[in-house]
Formats: sequence, structure tokens, C-alpha cells
Amino acid sequence: MVRLPARPATRPLRRSGHPRAGTGPGQAEPGGDGGRRGVLRSAVTGSSVAGQVFVLQVVIVLLLIVSAVVAQVLQVRHDSNTEARNRSLAVAETFAHAPGTVAALASPDPTAILQPKAEAARKTSGVDFVVVMNTDGIRYTHPKPDRIGKKFVGTIAPAVAGHTVVEQINGTLGELVQVVVPVKDADGKVVGLVSAGITTAHVGGTAKQQLPLLLAAAAVALAVALGGTALMSRRLLRQTHGLGPSEMTRMYEHHDAVLHAVREGVLIVGGDGLLLLANDEAHRLLNLPVDAEQRHVRELGLDDETAGLLSSGRIATDEVHLVKDRLLAINQRPTDLRGGPPGSVTTLRDSTELRALSGRAEVARERLNMLYDAGVGIGTSLDVSRTAEELAALAVPRFADFATVDLFDAVLSGEEPRPGTALRRTAFSGIREDAPLYPVGERIRFVTTSPQARSLTTGQSVVEPVLSEAPGWLAQDLERTGQVVDSGIHSLITVPLRAGNLVLGVANFWRSQKPEPFDSEELALAEELVTRAAVSIDNARRYTREHSMAVTLQRSLLPRSMPEQSALEIAYRYLPAQAGVGGDWFDVLPLSGARVALVVGDVVGHGLHAAATMGRLRTAVHNFSSLDLPPDELLSLLDELVGRIDQDETPDDGAAAVTGATCLYAVYDPVSRHCTIARAGHPPPALVHPDGRVEFAEVPAGPPLGLGGLPFDTVDLELAEGSRLVLYTDGLVEDRDRDIDIGLELLCDALRRAPGASPEDTCRSVLERLPARPSDDVALIVARTRVLGGDRVAEWQVPSDPAAVSQARAFVARRLAEWGLEELSFSTELILSELVTNAIRYGRGPIGIRLLRERTLICEVSDRSTTSPHLRYAASTDEGGRGLFLVAQIADRWGTRYTPDGKIIWAEQPLP
Repeated sequence: MVRLPARPATRPLRRSGHPRAGTGPGQAEPGGDGGRRGVLRSAVTGSSVAGQVFVLQVVIVLLLIVSAVVAQVLQVRHDSNTEARNRSLAVAETFAHAPGTVAALASPDPTAILQPKAEAARKTSGVDFVVVMNTDGIRYTHPKPDRIGKKFVGTIAPAVAGHTVVEQINGTLGELVQVVVPVKDADGKVVGLVSAGITTAHVGGTAKQQLPLLLAAAAVALAVALGGTALMSRRLLRQTHGLGPSEMTRMYEHHDAVLHAVREGVLIVGGDGLLLLANDEAHRLLNLPVDAEQRHVRELGLDDETAGLLSSGRIATDEVHLVKDRLLAINQRPTDLRGGPPGSVTTLRDSTELRALSGRAEVARERLNMLYDAGVGIGTSLDVSRTAEELAALAVPRFADFATVDLFDAVLSGEEPRPGTALRRTAFSGIREDAPLYPVGERIRFVTTSPQARSLTTGQSVVEPVLSEAPGWLAQDLERTGQVVDSGIHSLITVPLRAGNLVLGVANFWRSQKPEPFDSEELALAEELVTRAAVSIDNARRYTREHSMAVTLQRSLLPRSMPEQSALEIAYRYLPAQAGVGGDWFDVLPLSGARVALVVGDVVGHGLHAAATMGRLRTAVHNFSSLDLPPDELLSLLDELVGRIDQDETPDDGAAAVTGATCLYAVYDPVSRHCTIARAGHPPPALVHPDGRVEFAEVPAGPPLGLGGLPFDTVDLELAEGSRLVLYTDGLVEDRDRDIDIGLELLCDALRRAPGASPEDTCRSVLERLPARPSDDVALIVARTRVLGGDRVAEWQVPSDPAAVSQARAFVARRLAEWGLEELSFSTELILSELVTNAIRYGRGPIGIRLLRERTLICEVSDRSTTSPHLRYAASTDEGGRGLFLVAQIADRWGTRYTPDGKIIWAEQPLP
């Protein structure tokens, strides 16, 4: 509220401490002695406008005088320096070019010749010195004889080069302006230097002579200015009544603000009820006539209650009065509380718009809060259904009483939506659970006239303000829509979930408690909410699609079941990482001779790239294992393959794309109980002995795959029957919050607590200490060793003699009879005959034969040669070449594997 002076503005103004225009007892006239003293006092102190003008004029005159004096001194100084430079230059050049100067410089004693001439030239020209020197700066002359023979103070290099030097320095005679010119002989060669100069003590003499005249002129100008300024200030003081500029400005600003600027109406009413003052806002709020001032307030057309308040002069605080169509808050205070004139000051404030604006501001604030909550609360997970539920939960009850989200089935599975198909209710949220809307999970096919179908077709939002009068919506399901209307739901907003050009579904907002239907502003809010949710739902859909693709790829690449074999009892686990699909893999590969290979590998990273790389490596291991290679050779080939993968996947910028893969490869032979292991950057396997002791096999740690250039070492372990070999990836023992040493200790502890447990129980015991969703993939294989007993193995040596073939057939027939396999005698004798004959003919002794009765009957023939037989079609004229063809036709599988001593040719037949 603006407070006004106690007196009306039309009365004479009075200022405390200053005489007003009229006179009273004890007051001096402005024109008398007291007035002159007041003028002088005000002018000196500067407390009034006149005083400030006086001070300003004095300051300006002083600045002008000082500037003139300084300018004159600087000009005289400049002229003096210029004159000194020119005089020194003329003297130096004259002396340098004088006859006899060059000859004197070339004489044995230049000083004797040049010193008298230099002194005479100095005194004649009025310079302070004339110095002649050689090109090294050694003086031949000087006004002070003791300085002769010493180094010249100044710059001489340009003069030695043939140029003139002018400078102002602090020399032996003090601060001076000096000129150095070269002395040249007839050939133009510089043979000496001449310098002349004048000290600054002799410069500026003219300025000192003119300074008293300048100061006298300045004093006269100052006196004239003070007199004129005093006369003008006295007149100004009389006209402003001694008021200071801040007081005059404040009084004008207050008066102007009251009349025009303030957004409150201001009235001043005299004690007799006359309106003395009404500002512009008061005229607008009360609709007063133009000539309202100096009229009684009851004659202004106001209602009796408001007119009575204004004429009463009583105190009022925020009294609300209805004046025409406005609600006015009125404050009123009397003006005679502190000895002022009778009357009152009234302020008016229009609260009609304020109340409406406050209501709209509250609504806007709530909507902004809702949009902020939508930004942080929708899309917290990459799950389509969860994101839809977050949208529905946010809208109820802050925006709607019920909210539903319907999505195409393809969106839920991560695919692009297919228009024309049914939708599935994905999310529901409401103020109560018994609303007769479609439940979550139900497939809905909207009729073409429904708001949802129109939104899906046009991509535009639809508002149904009154559902009971919306025939298109009622046609969806007459029975259910009737139940919806009967439950109190009366208004609907349907907004399509759009992400780019895709329409993923629709979001529906229903109103029941608030009687007003949805309006255009609420439609805009609903569209903003759904737009934000649609982006999150589409991101979740894309993630679902990519994740599903990666999971499908990974599952297709991982082993779905373990192959049949008798050497090991196997149990395994694979836990995907919390971050998604990874690159861990494992394999159990049956080899020839009843042996089994165990493989565990890890490709760094997650996603499709890691899964695809894992599939390539797993396929390569399958192919390399079919060659019956030792573990170290197999890892070398795998390392070379990873190096080629890195080269193929090198980006355009040339940066290395390191795959970062590790692998452990172990081969177990149930006949010899030997296990050969090699690893490439992989954690070592754990070995649980039959007595319960746990240790980590000391397998040499090779480099990770892909580095190349480094060999891999193997270790050969002899395992007792019933030992458990535990192979795993680093996700089992390493975590962000746990060091690998701690993880290895925890693994040992878990294995110690399950002595004699089966591989399945061992897997369960080890994984119980892991979280449900580890941060990295976990692959775990537990293999318990078995032994192929001597009663199921037969082996002997054969001499390199064709006659020994018949003996070998007889031995095989007897052993097959002992095993009850007489049905296989003919085929086995034929296979053995061909293999032994080949070894005798093409190999190198000794020749060994071994029969293994496992899941199949395995016949092996070994020799010391490294040549491998090849299957081929023999021509009709060939005497040989049909033996291996017969072996291949009779046996299920056959092949060759190399040993450190030679090779083994083997063939397998199924048992009857």
C-alpha cells in the first residue's frame, strides 16, 4: 500500500529546515542578509540544487584552467625537445662534415686536434657537449677532460652502420637529448662518430617563464566564474525553496506513482466527504466520472455500502466489497492521527483476477510436477509392460480416476506393431478395482467407430466429453459400456502411443468423480504424458527385440544337452548376466579312444557381438577337436583364429578391435586316467580329490586368445577314480565388489563342504552363494572321473611281419568271445587285418593293437610313422587301395590321431 503525505498536494509544500515561499514570525526574507547567507551556505555545502550547481561550475572552471596550464607546459616542453634535437643534429652533422675532421681522426693524437675545435663548437652553438669518438665508442673529446678516453654512453651501432641516432638518455652529464652521426671518409667508410646533445635541465626554460602568466590568467578566470555562479545559484535557490534534488525527485516520483504507476487504486477523501484525489487505477476500479474530484463520494454512483465506508473515514483492513462485477479489497486509514488535516486515505485492490489466477497457477504447478514426475518415473526399466504400468500409475488419481494402456501383441514381444490386429490390455490403474473396464491381459479388437480405433487410424487424440452420448464408443460392447456408464465413468481421453511413424497402442484416461468433462488443456497434458511414455515404451520394445534376438542366438549356440560318453559324469550350469546376453560357453566333446574333452571359454562383453563371437569360437573348437589335436596345439589354432577375427572387425579409423577371449581345454583319458590341460588367460580348474582335498591345478597361464606370437604350455595330471574336475568362468569367482582371490577362496570353501557329493549336488552347492542375477555370465562344469577297467581293454604288440596278421585275427576272435561279442568277430577281424597290413606295409614298427569295449567297440592300431592313410577309390587295375574303403564301409567312424611317438588309426563299431 502506498502512503501519501498528510496534506493534499494542492497546498504549499513545506520542507523541514528550509524556509518556504511565504514568511512567518522569525523567518528572514530571501532577499535580505539572511537570504544571502543562506545562498552562500547552500552553495558551499551543496545540500540544495543551487549548491550543487555552484560546486559543479567551480569544478568545471578548475578543470579547464588545469587542462590549459598542463597543455601549455606540455606544448612548450615538446617544442623545446624538438628544438634541442634539431640543434644537436645540426651541430653534430656540421662538425662531422667539417674540413679536417677525417684527417684528425686518422692522426696519431686526435684529441689534441679535435678537443679545442669541439669546445669552440659547443660554446658557439649553445649545446652542452660535442663528443668525437672512434667507431668503438671511445671518446676523443668531452667538456670534462677526465671523461676523454672512456666509453661513450649511448647507442652507436646504427651510427657505425652509417645511420643517424637520436635518443634521450641519462648520460654522464645527466638526462639529455643527444644525436650521434657518422664521420665518413672519401670512400664513404665510417671512420668515426660525432655526438652532440643538450641536457634536459636546459629544456623547458620557456615554460617556466610563461607559468606565472598562465597562473595569473587562471586566477582571474576562476574569480569571474565564482561570481557568475554565485549569482545564478542564488536565483535558483530562491525558486526551489531550498529543496535538495533528491527530495524534489522523490516528491515527484511518489506523486506520479500514486497517480499513474501503482496497480492499486488510491483515494484521498477530506473530512467533509469530498474526493480530493483519485488516481487512474481508482477511476478504473470504481468506474468514476472524469470530474469526480471535488465531489462528494455519495454522488459518484457507488453502492451505499462502499460510499458509506469512504465517507465515514473509519479504519478498514482488507474489507472485500462487490463493486459492480469486481471483488475489491479495501484498506482505509485516517490522516489526522498525527496532527494532519481531517480526512482519510483509501487503497483499493482487485482480487477477482488474483483469485482466478491463483487457482490456475495451482493447476499449472500441479501439471508441471506431474510432467516432472513422468520424466523421472516413466521408463525406469527396459520392460514394455512395466513402462505401461508406470504411465497408468502416474495418471491416477492426479489426472484421471482410471487409466488403461492397450498395446499390440507384437510390441510386447519386441516387434513392430501390425495395424489391424488386436490389442492387449497391458496396464490398468484406478481409484478402485471394481471398474467394469476390460481387465489386464485381455485381447481387445476395437470397432471402427470407437475412439480407440479412430486414434489408431488417424494418429490423433480423441476426447469423448460425455460417454453416455457417444454412439461410437457405446457400439464397442453394449453390455460392458452400459456397465461403465452406470459405474459413474462419464468422460474419456484416448491418446495414441506414437513413436516416430509407429503407433504402438493407445492410452485411455477415464473420469468419474469430478463432474466436469475433460477439456482442451487436460487433453494437452494427456498428450504430453503419453508422448514421454511412448518414447520409453518404444525403447523398451527395441531392447526387448534385441535382447530376444541375442538370447535366441546364444541359446542356439550353447549346447542343449550333453553328448553320450562314459569317461566322465557331468553336471553343468549356465547363468546369464544381469546386464544381458554374454559370451561364456562350455562344451563336452567325445574323442576317439573313449577320451573326452572339456572346454570352457569366455568372450569379454555382452550383447549380440559377444554371442556371435562365442558361436564362432565354439564351432572352431568343435572342428579342431575332430582333428584329435593336443590342447596346446588346439589353443594355438584358436589364438590364430581370434587374431583374424580382430583384423576382420577392425573399424575404419584403424583402432584395434580386441575380442578379449579366454579358453581352457582339457582332455581326459579313462584308460590311463591322465588329464592334459592347457589354458589361455582363463582361471585354473579346481580339483577335488576323492578324500575331499581341494586344490587348483597348476596349469601354466597362457596369454588370452588373439595376442599371438606366444606358445601355450600343457600340464598332465593323473586323476584318481572319483576325482571331481571343476571348470568355470571368471563370473563365478570375480565381481565388482569382490576380488578374484576372495572368490577363489569361497569356491574352495564350497567344494570342501560337499565331500563325495555328486556333480549335480556340487553345482548346486557352489551356486548357492551367488546372487540370483550375477553381474557377469557364469559357466560351470563339474566332471567326476571314471576309469575304463582292464577287463574292458585288450592290447598287444605285433611284429612287422605279414605272417603276424593271422595271429592278430586269432587273438581278437578269442577276446571278442570272452566279451560275448562273437557277432562282431568277422567285421572286427577284417578291420584289424586291413589296419595291421597297412601299418606293416607303410608304417614303422613296433606296431600295437588295442581293443576297447566302451559304448562302442573301438579297434586301434598304432605305429611309429607319421604318414596318414587316405580314403580313395581304387581303379580296377590297382592291386591295393581298397582296404580303407572296406574299413569305412564296415565301421561307424574311423580316423587318425597323432601321438608323440607316431600315429593311431582307429575304428568304432556299435555294440549289438
